Amino acid sequence: MLAMTTMTPDLDIPGSQSTPAIQSHWQAGRLAMQGDSYPENSYELFDQVIAWVRRFLETERRPLRLELALVYLNTSSVKAMMDIFDLLEDAHEKGRAVSVEWRYDPRNERIAELADEFREDCSYPFAIVPAAAPA
Repeated sequence: MLAMTTMTPDLDIPGSQSTPAIQSHWQAGRLAMQGDSYPENSYELFDQVIAWVRRFLETERRPLRLELALVYLNTSSVKAMMDIFDLLEDAHEKGRAVSVEWRYDPRNERIAELADEFREDCSYPFAIVPAAAPA
């Protein structure tokens, strides 16, 4: 399986005002996203993320953990996240260990509600965790 690692580089996409920072760590089985997500072309951004998740689930047996700290998502970003969550659900139904942890600012009730809506469609572990508020 080591050859796959060279074919599937980890993602390290810096965030911007309208795009989340995205980091993957193949060996750790972790994908993390933080920030706002309202890119001009969400497919350009998320296609590579979805491809990474798909490759990981197809080639590895290790657990996959998605760590989110997303603050705002536009409609096309919501659709992309649904696609990612669907991949995780399919893998979970086949016996794979997958999980999501979504950290949010407790002052941002809307994102907590959105995360909860996503969680309703998922049967795998999906934690929604209030982050410590900045002082």
